[in-house]
Amino acid sequence: MSIEQQVLEAMQKAGKPLRSGEIAELTGLDKKEVEKAIKKLKKEGKIESPKRCYYAPSG
Repeated sequence: MSIEQQVLEAMQKAGKPLRSGEIAELTGLDKKEVEKAIKKLKKEGKIESPKRCYYAPSG
């Protein structure tokens, strides 16, 4: 499973907007890797930022 998939899954399971640090804790991934994945997912339109520094799946 790719880092992007892990990040997206963690967001979906949480059911609420998360900060990158929280996603890193949930997935066990490095925060920098999580931030790269967030940037890529946001560019692809798979996630959105409902408020500053928080991210949630689009839809």
